[in-house]
Amino acid sequence: MQLSDVPGAPPVMGADMISRLLLFLLLPLLVSAADRPPNVVVMFCDDLGYADIGPFGAKQWKTPHLDRMAAEGRKFSRFYVSSAVCSASRSALMSGSLHSRVSIHGAFGPGAKEGLNPAEVTIADMLKARGYATGMFGKWHLGRPASLLPVAQGFDEYFGIPYSNDMWPKHPESPKTYPPLPLLEGDRVLETLEDQSDLTKQLTGRAVAFIAKHKAQPFFLYIPHPQPHVPLYCSAAFRGKSGAGLYGDVISELDWSVGEVLAALKTHGLDENTLFVFTSDNGPWLSYGEHAGSAGPLREGKGTSWEGGIRVPCLMRWPGKIPAGTECREMAATVDLLPALVAISGAKLPAVKLDGRDIRPLMTGGAEAATPHEALPIYYAGNELQAIIGPRFKLVLPHKYRTLGDQPKAKDGVPVKYRQAAVEKPELYDLVNDPGESKDVSAAHPEELAKLLAAADRSRAALGDGLTKQKGIENRPVGRAGD
Repeated sequence: MQLSDVPGAPPVMGADMISRLLLFLLLPLLVSAADRPPNVVVMFCDDLGYADIGPFGAKQWKTPHLDRMAAEGRKFSRFYVSSAVCSASRSALMSGSLHSRVSIHGAFGPGAKEGLNPAEVTIADMLKARGYATGMFGKWHLGRPASLLPVAQGFDEYFGIPYSNDMWPKHPESPKTYPPLPLLEGDRVLETLEDQSDLTKQLTGRAVAFIAKHKAQPFFLYIPHPQPHVPLYCSAAFRGKSGAGLYGDVISELDWSVGEVLAALKTHGLDENTLFVFTSDNGPWLSYGEHAGSAGPLREGKGTSWEGGIRVPCLMRWPGKIPAGTECREMAATVDLLPALVAISGAKLPAVKLDGRDIRPLMTGGAEAATPHEALPIYYAGNELQAIIGPRFKLVLPHKYRTLGDQPKAKDGVPVKYRQAAVEKPELYDLVNDPGESKDVSAAHPEELAKLLAAADRSRAALGDGLTKQKGIENRPVGRAGD
């Protein structure tokens, strides 16, 4: 006798009915997973040189996890920051606008009352409104007052230092200038740092814990490592192990940090639904010599508008979306991340003018994808318009800049002094054939020179120019304590 023969017994379900019932029960979960926007991880190193990691030419130390990122993702060989200095560069990343547009220049000191205006919509603000958990672990440098810290600008969680790690009483040149370096949790000082050896390890641990905590919802994880900005520090596990001095040890630990994040994503089944971006805030601080990185074939470094200062290494990995083992040679920039993330996440675009463009075709498309930028203006301290970068050519405008010349390399973390040099007339460089900016080709390409000079005039009218004493009409106000 079968159960169906018993009076009052429920009907027996066949395999087809069971399948339909399971589908009915699982459908909400399947739809939810399909609709869930991707997680986003941005690791933003400090003063990492263009040639400091394996995918961009480093051979003196190993970066196996970054090599893996490149093999499984895309290398961006013409990726730019908007200025070769800390606060300005970070404001452009967070806001999707040139630092000049949000009125931030240079690097804020510990006593500064200014920072990124809370009225600006940061990547964290935008993604939080979309339902993302938002966490930041590292260096902020966009305002020290509580009203300007990350927890007031879209981040649910923050652990790190508020400004550069050399702004402390152990500074090699001006120790009396700086107060003790605070380590913050939210807007509260946990302790002041006497030793930074374990900071990279601590930040990585917090990042991995954040991934585990928020694995069931989309998240934005921002890891702006203070290293390899001087003073150089790494944990005991890496000290003396690279075979390439302290700088190599530091890079090895940063590479380990990448590996820990990749492993956490894999462990929690988030690997294929996470966009991971690795890049730097500007080029190497060359005056520190053995404690500085390398710009490789590029000219100059941090603090200049030459390629070594503003072109940074960038890797992006998103399995199944970004083609593995590929390279993008088109111009892109940190300001482009915010608009790209709007499109990727389904978030709402800020209701202000942005300088970034949606670079999804460069991220996920084929070799035929072209930069969306006609011209990218490069400003520096004092709102000086120093260069305009086009898809192939770069215009360098008359200005003064710092250079080391032929001085011997600095040792033991004590920098040598720069000397001043100057560009006397507009110069044009073919970045495709001459990335080292060694030959002015303005005479051979008058039409390209005229095109970029016109772009410079438009930028001056919009954002001003400290070199020509021109005021802009599109600059938005800087944030101030209490705003």
